[in-house]
Amino acid sequence: MRRWTNLALFGLLGLAFTTGWVAFFYGTAPSRWSLIVHAASGYAIVALTPWKAVIAAHGIQRRRPGWWASLVFTGLVIASVFAGILHSTGLLLAVGPITAMEVHVGAALLAIPFVAWHVIARRIPVRAVDLSRRSLLRAGALLTGAGLAYAAGEGAVRLFSLPGSTRRFTGSYEYGSLQPAALPVTQWIADAVPAIDPASWRLTIQAGAAIREWSYGELLAFDDRVRATLDCTGGFYSTQDWSGVWLRRLLESSSSPLAAEGRGGAFSLHVRSLTGYDRRFALRDAGRLLVATRLGGEPLDPGHGFPVRLVAPDRRGYWWVKWVTAISIDELPAWWQVPFPMQ
Repeated sequence: MRRWTNLALFGLLGLAFTTGWVAFFYGTAPSRWSLIVHAASGYAIVALTPWKAVIAAHGIQRRRPGWWASLVFTGLVIASVFAGILHSTGLLLAVGPITAMEVHVGAALLAIPFVAWHVIARRIPVRAVDLSRRSLLRAGALLTGAGLAYAAGEGAVRLFSLPGSTRRFTGSYEYGSLQPAALPVTQWIADAVPAIDPASWRLTIQAGAAIREWSYGELLAFDDRVRATLDCTGGFYSTQDWSGVWLRRLLESSSSPLAAEGRGGAFSLHVRSLTGYDRRFALRDAGRLLVATRLGGEPLDPGHGFPVRLVAPDRRGYWWVKWVTAISIDELPAWWQVPFPMQ
């Protein structure tokens, strides 16, 4: 049972980590299925905890090399799973400035090096017996039980009208929709709100050899509008009315009508912030990306991206680049970037 428990936990941790990041990455309804698998794998990990606790206790008593690392690793996994349950039920969303989602994700990230160490130091070669009928029946029972536990948990959340019953398919909670003043100000990891002088600021649009700079006043003259939902990976979402100019219009003003789409070697839209933060998009997205100057009819404030920010409907919040200073078409494909910004 010890061997099977360790192998099952390793597989479940990998499944939970992968599906969690998939749900984190996408902001469309299909990501819901990834979130369901993610949650069910968490329940399966909880179900195996008693057996793993017995195994860990033996190692601690014998003071095997690296026993402390196993203890820390176990603590991080428990913290991540427990925080995930608190967030999904809505029983505790935050303590001060620290949210349950941040603990959930942070503990999982901190556990990665311990997983690598555990795999190397406690190698468990796969054997034929691991695919025996008994092992497969155990795995089937575990997964079925985890699925039932997930369904029961979701049912209880709705039956008792817990806050978790109102969360979006991404797991996020509504906050301040159509109330611009209530929209939280968030930054990605090391980003900080810059001080920008609108008189000297320029937005540089480059499409091949054609380059054009737009002043803040020129961009304010546009009034394209979209109602879009900003779904932050921090665990909240907010639907707001944004206005500005569709990126496609700016590109067509900088060159011939999206000749860039047929220009050899041009594959992506590269959107850059004054802070160095950047994201790449497929060229076909140009007509759906808004270079926003206003939120709820009023100019953006510094925390929300003044003078302009990108509004990317159906994408998670980290795609909504703030303090945009340059947008260009270049030869790198849209996928040529880390899945999540590193700054």
